[in-house]
Amino acid sequence: MTPPRCTLLAACLCVALAAVQPAAASAASSPASAPAEAGVNVGKPSALRNLVPAEQLERQSAQQYGALKRQASDNRALAPESHPQLQRLRSIAARLIPHATRFNARADKWRWEINLIGSRQINAFCMPGGKIAFYTGILDILKLTDDEAAIVMGHEIAHALREHARERIAKSELTHLGANILGQVVAGGRFAGAIEAGGSLLTLKFSRDNESDADIVGLDLAARGGFNPRAGVTLWQKMAQASKGAPPQWLSTHPTGPNRIREIEKHLPEVLPIYERTSRTGASAR
Repeated sequence: MTPPRCTLLAACLCVALAAVQPAAASAASSPASAPAEAGVNVGKPSALRNLVPAEQLERQSAQQYGALKRQASDNRALAPESHPQLQRLRSIAARLIPHATRFNARADKWRWEINLIGSRQINAFCMPGGKIAFYTGILDILKLTDDEAAIVMGHEIAHALREHARERIAKSELTHLGANILGQVVAGGRFAGAIEAGGSLLTLKFSRDNESDADIVGLDLAARGGFNPRAGVTLWQKMAQASKGAPPQWLSTHPTGPNRIREIEKHLPEVLPIYERTSRTGASAR
């Protein structure tokens, strides 16, 4: 009798989790996995992410990001270095990135890039390895303040720091491959081939939990960079307004709603003291 698919999948998950336990234990001992200082505490990232090699995913990310820049340049849509909005974004990034290692110790080795693409899309992203892009639509149509732009950037950086792409790919492969994955895990263990098969990292959709995780970490990064985390509320109010009619591209992977705003408001007491301290000192909080 053939075992039910759900039983096989459960077995796969058990074996997969056992395979990543050493890596997960190492991550738990790292100060970057669960900051003990003032600020948010989102716990450890998913252990399943360890099934996908980080370095390989980051290489693919760099390749896709490079292709996107070339396409934008060919279409004369890639902002030049002198563009005021690009300089503004890079200035914001310079205040957020120094705090990235609180949530991922490897972030100080990433080759961060920040670029601006001319398009009416309301969209922005940060790919694995710190590859950031904003579309002019999200800045111009929503008329984002610096604080709101920092919230968007912090959120997107948080997806990369918390390695949600690795987690999403691992879960997808477990779901689709089912029992066949047992052989790969037992044999050595990692979904190296899943990355190429996984399609574009630009359109990867994250779970609701991932989105909440990124919201919270993004608030912390913004506050440490000296940006008002209350802008998380006004940002999503603007997003909700913009979603009426045809929903913006960003909202196809970042659903809005009153629950999201309430969750942000719930965590404001954790990050407002950090923001107030940085505002007084005029320097980013370490």
